[in-house]
Amino acid sequence: MYRQTHQTIQNWYQENGRLDLPWRNTDETYYIYLSEVMLQQTQVKTVLERYYIPFIERFPTLRSLGEAPLDDVLKMWEGLGYYNRAKNLHKTATLIEALPSDIEELMKLPGIGKNTAHAVAAFAFNKPVPIMEANVKRILCRLHQLITPNDKELWKIAYDLVDKTNPFDYNQAMMDIGATICLPRNPKCKLCPLGDICKGKEEPTRYPAKKKRVVPTREQNILIRVYEDKLSLTQREGKFLHGLWGFESVEVPDCASEYIGEVTHAYTHFKLLCKVYVYYEHNPEKSDYFSEDEIQKLAISKVDEKIVKLFLATM
Repeated sequence: MYRQTHQTIQNWYQENGRLDLPWRNTDETYYIYLSEVMLQQTQVKTVLERYYIPFIERFPTLRSLGEAPLDDVLKMWEGLGYYNRAKNLHKTATLIEALPSDIEELMKLPGIGKNTAHAVAAFAFNKPVPIMEANVKRILCRLHQLITPNDKELWKIAYDLVDKTNPFDYNQAMMDIGATICLPRNPKCKLCPLGDICKGKEEPTRYPAKKKRVVPTREQNILIRVYEDKLSLTQREGKFLHGLWGFESVEVPDCASEYIGEVTHAYTHFKLLCKVYVYYEHNPEKSDYFSEDEIQKLAISKVDEKIVKLFLATM
């Protein structure tokens, strides 16, 4: 049914696709799996330039990843965000010696949802299945003029359209078309290899409907406890930034503490505003105090890095 469309997509991919991405040029299932996890909620450029290769150099095999302390894994992930991804990678590496090829089995592993399972199956094992990341969703909506589609509908369309003969190149091409041609705004329809079958090309930006997002602001009082020029940090145990080292959040700062300013950091679903206070200890009850050099070796979040910079700037 889509034989000519598949050929057109393949030709476009060979001429215009991002063929040099390292995870597209390896048969190592662990490396492909790692790339899919890193690319969740993160741009290709960020993963490629700063994280993918250093992470592989530090943990070259799934086994070496599983044998490493979680702190080391989080340190290598530092700045990439969504740290549950790193924890789930590490946990998976402690549970298995090799990745399964079956989608249902993949989805039983920590942090692997339906799309990631399909991506690993298609790219690591050449299974004839589609993927469903954000760029592909947008393409499918425009092809079929879908304003408010549901996942079941999209997956059915995706399975109907997938090139079962060459799912690897097809899925990579679909992502590249979405990233470079079928853009959210100002799509380049005249250059699109899917133009012959696209029902929404006359008014592509209608599909899908844009979701209005209101990003709330959360406020925290952060207390930096200082003793002998070292700062107190604790390893987080709550759901937010779990496992990373960070400064203490308090309801009310100690009366003897000094306000030194505020830092902000934007997350996907909210903006964090931290009002930062410093308290100089004389008889500390805590034991986890770190020098500036020691802090650099800890896995800490971007917002805590900003807090350290603010503190050092006020010294």
